[in-house]
Amino acid sequence: MSGDSLIPGIPETLAKLRAAGKKMYFVTNNSTKSRAGYKQKFDSLGLDIPAEEIFSSSFAAAAYLEQTNFKETGKKVYIIGEVGICEELDLIDVPWIGGPQDSDKQPDMGPGGMLHHDKDVGAVIVGFDRNVNYYKIQSAQLCINENEGCEFIATNLDAVTHLTDAQEWAGNGSMVGAIKGCTGKEPIVVGKPSPLMIDYLANKLNLDKNRICMVGDRLDTDVLFGTDNGLKTLLVLSGVTSEEKLLSQENIITPDFYTDTINDFFMEVPAASKES
Repeated sequence: MSGDSLIPGIPETLAKLRAAGKKMYFVTNNSTKSRAGYKQKFDSLGLDIPAEEIFSSSFAAAAYLEQTNFKETGKKVYIIGEVGICEELDLIDVPWIGGPQDSDKQPDMGPGGMLHHDKDVGAVIVGFDRNVNYYKIQSAQLCINENEGCEFIATNLDAVTHLTDAQEWAGNGSMVGAIKGCTGKEPIVVGKPSPLMIDYLANKLNLDKNRICMVGDRLDTDVLFGTDNGLKTLLVLSGVTSEEKLLSQENIITPDFYTDTINDFFMEVPAASKES
């Protein structure tokens, strides 16, 4: 899959992997959709992917709150982000404010103006938000700086993202950076390359990390996620990373293998798959 289009041959390759008895899980740092939202996207592309095989960073944020018994605190979550985080928190009955509801709000910055924040917020989750604004930044800043014990959680630190095929766009790292800048705090990161998602998968599904191969098209998230967490890694050149970038002297992240696309798993002549 590349953006909103499907690479030719992928449905057949996934079917062959399943037929070979391989378990597959789809892990994404994009928090704008929930697992249900990604299931709809896969369906629209003609891919029959069970919802339980999808792990987004929006889900990872909710999983972290579950693991830390956040619900029992009686606190709320303030969200910088889109509907994916909201939907995942709804599924675990954790109350939230912010998110899309604050997209059109502006704080009173006239003489004596101030923004009143919710003192019951016990965590701020920062995910990718195409409608981030000063109201959201100030709300998050006040919650983290003034609410005792308020946690700062980031879905990921991706520097850039690929909203269109025309150029790179500022990623969630820019939104997290704004909150780091005004609070002086480092976030708890739940998406790739943080170990939280792979630890959750390994524990929940009884998987042996030594038998997992992380396949992805980004060095700084996908491959690093694998190398940092004891997985084999396969970089595919069908997305973000070019072979030139991989082999450049500036690159310090090395996958175990790289190839053009995952279709190469079943090439009759496997010469295109190269060890790096």
